[in-house]
Amino acid sequence: MLGIISNKRGGAASSINLRPMQVEMAPKRPFYAIGDVHGCLDQMFTALGRVDDDIEANEIDDPTLVFLGDYVDRGKASAEVLEYIMNLSLSDPEAVVCLMGNHERMMLDFLDKPLKVGPRWLRFGGVETLESYGIAGIDKDASDEQLYEACEELWDAFPEGLEPWLRKLPLRWSTGNLHCVHAALDPAQTVLQQSQDVMLWGCDSFMKTARTDGNWVIHGHTVVEKPVWEHSRVSLDTGCYFTGELTAAAFTNNACRII
Repeated sequence: MLGIISNKRGGAASSINLRPMQVEMAPKRPFYAIGDVHGCLDQMFTALGRVDDDIEANEIDDPTLVFLGDYVDRGKASAEVLEYIMNLSLSDPEAVVCLMGNHERMMLDFLDKPLKVGPRWLRFGGVETLESYGIAGIDKDASDEQLYEACEELWDAFPEGLEPWLRKLPLRWSTGNLHCVHAALDPAQTVLQQSQDVMLWGCDSFMKTARTDGNWVIHGHTVVEKPVWEHSRVSLDTGCYFTGELTAAAFTNNACRII
């Protein structure tokens, strides 16, 4: 049970929301998906508490927990979020899946090429991530020397095993006709033909064109005011770092429920 790991932090599950489906959802196993965390530790614990409550209340057997990526940047607790979900996933890899988001990709690229990608990463939340590791005094206008120093300090600050764990994060997790990715699946391509860039960064047609192959895509990345599921998409990024709302959804009994 996930509750043993998440320590039951968080309140009771909210009311269940159901919406008619154009194509029936048919997962081969029940699972829960959590939207973009972006360094919001308290909201993550609250969401995990709701997941635990739902598992217990509905007597769900052997569910999988899927994080949809973007654990770092913008919020204040990226270091704590990363260490927690890494340990959570390593404790039971079959029960906890952590997908890579574009912000994890940017952070890894910063470690590899600090001068080339550092300025962009800092503009998109990297400053807050560095601060969560105790690396202060860096801003979006950092000099080359500051970027090199921040990169070295970040390497030193990472707990053992974090960097290789990040590099191995999958881009997609699937069960039945449901496919979890961070950003998107190109509706013009089959599920197996997707590029890394599309799954991490999205594509223009994704939010405009429904799939016609009977598959559903569960994703984050694109901020929505409220979670929506229609036209073969389930959008779960509710902008936690500025709204305070981290969305969790249950996929059980061929239905999507926001908990």
